[in-house]
Amino acid sequence: MSNPYGDLIADHIQYPRNRGALEQPTFSREEHNPLCGDKVRIDVLIEGGVIADIKQQGKGCSLSQASASALSEELKGKTVEQAKAFDKEALLELIEMPQLAHNPVRIKCALLPLKTFKTGLYGLGEVTPDDEEDL
Repeated sequence: MSNPYGDLIADHIQYPRNRGALEQPTFSREEHNPLCGDKVRIDVLIEGGVIADIKQQGKGCSLSQASASALSEELKGKTVEQAKAFDKEALLELIEMPQLAHNPVRIKCALLPLKTFKTGLYGLGEVTPDDEEDL
């Protein structure tokens, strides 16, 4: 069976990075997409303004879960300011799927981990659909 997304997504599905939970995270956040059932939880430990550790877990489609894995790998070791600057275009490039920007259904899957991370980082509570444009 062929992979509709590409080698990078397949690699993150087969070998997820930073899978699990942290015992004492600086913040922990879980989000879900009720339309498709995807769930992502991200735990982050910040020390000295740097993301010292990050763990992700969840269930759902290959795209949401691979995106969570790739995002966690990218953000680990970054400063909080660098993480705040990481946006949806950067994530779509990271997962080698920039064409998703034009697919409203699948982009929500790919961006769910970023929404989860940023909501936790900013302590915003709920992110509205309008806010998602700024991710």
